[in-house]
Amino acid sequence: MSYKSLICAVCFLTAAGFAAADLANFDDYFLTPDSHYSGNMIIDEIQGNYDTSYINSGHASFENHSEGNWNSWGGFAFSNETDSLDDVIEGLAYLQQYSTYTGAAQSGTNFSVGYMDSYNGYNPTMILGNAGVVDGLWLTNTTYTAYDMLNGGSFSKVFGGEEGDDEDWLKVTMEGFDAADASTGTVDFYLADYRFADNGNDYIVDTWNYIDLTGLGVVNSIVFTLSSSDTSVYGINTPTYFAMDTVVPEPATMALLALGGMMIRRKRK
Repeated sequence: MSYKSLICAVCFLTAAGFAAADLANFDDYFLTPDSHYSGNMIIDEIQGNYDTSYINSGHASFENHSEGNWNSWGGFAFSNETDSLDDVIEGLAYLQQYSTYTGAAQSGTNFSVGYMDSYNGYNPTMILGNAGVVDGLWLTNTTYTAYDMLNGGSFSKVFGGEEGDDEDWLKVTMEGFDAADASTGTVDFYLADYRFADNGNDYIVDTWNYIDLTGLGVVNSIVFTLSSSDTSVYGINTPTYFAMDTVVPEPATMALLALGGMMIRRKRK
């Protein structure tokens, strides 16, 4: 096949929708119904000794840090649990950390849950199989975090305060890094925002929202950091969780991957 033919083939695949294929949608990872996977949870002789692993989906991998002695984790987990606010038992809201506030995945059945473990310094991190431009991804709140912002917790406040006038907020920042581990920029998304002059405009995100990440350019990885207005000397009081689904690559990135694969096969003939 000539180089010109290769280009034509790539264009055809792009027009056919190949380039719009998901970078990761989490449905290729097997989970039994109403379950989750949050790491190996290996019991270690030393408490607090976290095991680092990677959960794969599509053309990306997701860092996971887990510790079996305390059944704790940080980074990314995969889930298909759909508990709503009605399923929350007072004092046990953390049991809904693997559920989406929307009550469903954005597409398919599975989704991912990011948890920033600030105590151990573990931020949710997505690593691309091949560096490229990420068009965007879908984000929403977990049931646990939404419940906490609406009702407060043992260490956290009700967003807006008693009168609803407190300018509270919860934000996730997505930072791109290239192959040399240099930052390519950041994109912010507010999971809750109570800073409006009119309290009627205050909100806690309860739907899936598409986040445009093309401004990050070519990235090798994306690191997620959460910040909140509700903090103390020990850090963020608001539960630092978010739900994510369907990571979409920029079309040209998938076209180049297709072209690379064709050229490799051509050389082998």
